[in-house]
Amino acid sequence: MAKKGLGRGFSSLIPTEMIIDEKIDSELGLEYNKSQLKELKISDISPDPEQPRRHFNKEKLEELVNSIRIHGVLQPIVVVRKNSKFLIVAGERRYRASKLAGLERVPAVIRELSDQNRLELSLIENIQRENLNPIEEAQGLKRLVDEFGLTHETVAEAVGRSRSAVSNSLRLLALPEPVQEMLFLRQLEMGHARALLPLPVMEQLSLAQKAVKNDWSVREVERRSQLAQQAPQEKKSKTVSPDIRYLNEALTEKLGVRAEVQTANHKRGKVVLHFDSPETFARLMRQLDVKLPD
Repeated sequence: MAKKGLGRGFSSLIPTEMIIDEKIDSELGLEYNKSQLKELKISDISPDPEQPRRHFNKEKLEELVNSIRIHGVLQPIVVVRKNSKFLIVAGERRYRASKLAGLERVPAVIRELSDQNRLELSLIENIQRENLNPIEEAQGLKRLVDEFGLTHETVAEAVGRSRSAVSNSLRLLALPEPVQEMLFLRQLEMGHARALLPLPVMEQLSLAQKAVKNDWSVREVERRSQLAQQAPQEKKSKTVSPDIRYLNEALTEKLGVRAEVQTANHKRGKVVLHFDSPETFARLMRQLDVKLPD
């Protein structure tokens, strides 16, 4: 007699999030047998302070909280021992949602992993769930390179990416901090960032701000970046010395707005700061520690 499946009615009761978690844990080699499964006190578990992901979507987390209140935690989290406590390797969203749902214990699988393996698994888990923003992913990859001396090719093999994808991701960390913040907040996509990379710092920031303000597509930013690269540079070279250009780019990156040092004799002059919205101006004033009048 053929074994019956769960049926559409029953399977529809299982949260999609949990099904995805189970599939990904299987792909990561995090499968377990019943003897490895433990019920741990939530108070004995801590998130990994060095895990790549820093931002958690509140709306999606609340959805997971509601699912756990109804169905419980269907897929255990993965932890390693840390002194007398436990550190999360995979499943921090399940852990956070369980705390919010009022659970005192969660199912967990305890693993023995090196620091490198722990970071690799944490990165892979988040990448496969598409939870990391481009900057979080780039910072995690950079840690594998810096802390463990891995090449881009070795990192690519470890996290299941191509070498060029890893290299392109790491290049994002060369962008000005305000542009990185736009990527972190998902105001810009990876495609926008790739189009900005060939430009000088001042032009990167200017084009990024315009892209966010006008909601430009990746294709539009690519088009404008190509035009900027094709623009003749002779005029710039004649009117701006290398020292002043360096100061312009340094101030632009530091302050997050386009900055220009204007001087004829390098003894007297002025610094011009450009802003394109009241919000940008207010942020600049906060950075300069200037209190705006009420």
